[in-house]
Amino acid sequence: MGIKVDDRGRGGSYMSEINVIPFVDVMLVLLIIFMVAAPMMTQGIDVRVPQSAAPAMASDEERLVVTVAADRQVYINEHAVDISEVGLKLAALHQNQPVQRGIFLRADESLAYGYVMEVMGLIRQAGIDQIGMVTEPLSGTLPTSRQ
Repeated sequence: MGIKVDDRGRGGSYMSEINVIPFVDVMLVLLIIFMVAAPMMTQGIDVRVPQSAAPAMASDEERLVVTVAADRQVYINEHAVDISEVGLKLAALHQNQPVQRGIFLRADESLAYGYVMEVMGLIRQAGIDQIGMVTEPLSGTLPTSRQ
């Protein structure tokens, strides 16, 4: 949009300016909307993992995550998989990785130990030897050692 500026009766010329204030306002509103909406878009599998006093492992690489929910449903990175297909799918995914990496195993704390070991056995049969067990840090006080 231009404004006609009169130079004391000598034929006016147009002066063009870009008004960025509405643009900045719209961008700030969109930024706030996306900041609020982004956490709602992340989906996950609700699993209560056991607590542990062990320190967290530093990992700069993204690994496959096998999750076993309380209803014994097995997931590979958010995708539900039948227990009979876990070994085949993990073997295929593991072979396609340029660098052979391990995986993380998340299991609900209410599951029987034997079922978790069955899933771990399927992972080992797929040729994956590095299995990291996912736990939550202890809440409250740390356990004290008896002397």
